[in-house]
Amino acid sequence: MYYLFLANGFEITEAMAPLDIMRRAGMDVQTVGVTGSEVQSSNGVTVKADIDLSQISYDDIEGAILPGGMPGTLNLKACSAVTDCVRFCYDSGKLVASICAAPSIFGAMEILRDRTATCFPGFEKDLKGAVCTGAHTETDGNVITAKGAGCALEFGHAIVSYALSKRSADKVLSDMQCF
Repeated sequence: MYYLFLANGFEITEAMAPLDIMRRAGMDVQTVGVTGSEVQSSNGVTVKADIDLSQISYDDIEGAILPGGMPGTLNLKACSAVTDCVRFCYDSGKLVASICAAPSIFGAMEILRDRTATCFPGFEKDLKGAVCTGAHTETDGNVITAKGAGCALEFGHAIVSYALSKRSADKVLSDMQCF
């Protein structure tokens, strides 16, 4: 199971575009409401999460995915259940992925040290120990980072490529008429 965490103030495109791509590819992914079952995006769109924090299971977890947005990133960072899940996944060699400002959470957790990473411009200073590239997406081992909302489809592609295969990811985006 992959968990995509939603906190009030998340960036809707950075959450929903990758979620759509993952589900089209057949990945088992659930949205997790950090502040309850209904979560409001930074643009005022309310989303009903699949589950809440109490329903996370570490028994079958395959990865943790964090959208950016403000104050969503700060709300994710302040939630110990989210950072505990990210730490568990990272330490277990499972996928951890974040986009936009959310890679700053990985930076604060010091899981980007000596890794290639990217983020929304201006957050590079928060990616402690990372080699910041400014690329749309970066995959370094079990860590995926992406630059921002405009890269959300590429972020989803990177996640599916890592979890399933590049061929599966390419097919989903091709079927969506992305290329």
